[in-house]
Amino acid sequence: MSESIYPKRSPELVQRRAELAPEAATAFDAFSKAVFAPGALDGKTKQLIAVAVAHVTQCPYCIDGHTKQAKRAGASAEELMEAIWVAAEMRAGGAYAHSILALHAYGEDHPAD
Repeated sequence: MSESIYPKRSPELVQRRAELAPEAATAFDAFSKAVFAPGALDGKTKQLIAVAVAHVTQCPYCIDGHTKQAKRAGASAEELMEAIWVAAEMRAGGAYAHSILALHAYGEDHPAD
């Protein structure tokens, strides 16, 4: 299956998106630049975080774009995979951690009830 449900990003679609909501697009671009600017964390670290989060949110556009940005910032393939594994553990860990809610609701914290 080579065809994706996601259209390819094109300059025309990017421009049209900005035309439809120019103030929001400008604000988002400024926000994005501020977030990814080097600060307490360097650019490579921020891009690795973005790659990990993109895998949790399952955004193919974000995975593609931030992986390329991470590579440009000097991230290795090994660093990318470690970040992705951290994301996978956190996603699975969230389900595991929240099992406490199900056990509590079921009454397992007070089995005699």
